[in-house]
Amino acid sequence: MATSVYDFEALSITGQPAQLASQRGRVLLIVNTASACGFTPQFAGLEALWKTYGDRGLTIIGFPSNEFGGQDPGENTEIASFCQLNYGVSFPMMAKVKVNGNEAHPLWKWLTAEARGVLGTQSVKWNFTKFLVGKDGQVLKRYAPNDTPESIKSDIEKALAA
Repeated sequence: MATSVYDFEALSITGQPAQLASQRGRVLLIVNTASACGFTPQFAGLEALWKTYGDRGLTIIGFPSNEFGGQDPGENTEIASFCQLNYGVSFPMMAKVKVNGNEAHPLWKWLTAEARGVLGTQSVKWNFTKFLVGKDGQVLKRYAPNDTPESIKSDIEKALAA
């Protein structure tokens, strides 16, 4: 049974194993992403957060998902290329996953159980749902897709200062 985000691993977008334990002591912002969504321009804001706070201890981790409106149908190589070419994404991107249901990646099952959404719902409702994780590996807060990266700066700063 997982007790922190550090108990999980994922595949990077290039297919390499990625142990979240390697991020121990850092603040994480974990986001389910999509390349053809109305919220896709948030990649620019996420990249700005990464550039601003990465050296201070923030890691942003994107998890592409095609669950909502089929808005990320491409292969991982296509997704990586899109993110880099269109938004200059340099923060870690993982391989495409499911974020809901029985086939959801174990990390996403844990995240959604730790921080429920509006009205106590557990499932992710749309692309660009965000989870802020503290230096101790525990979920601090869940953000809706319409919460922009810029709007959560103060929470990130508090988590970095803790």
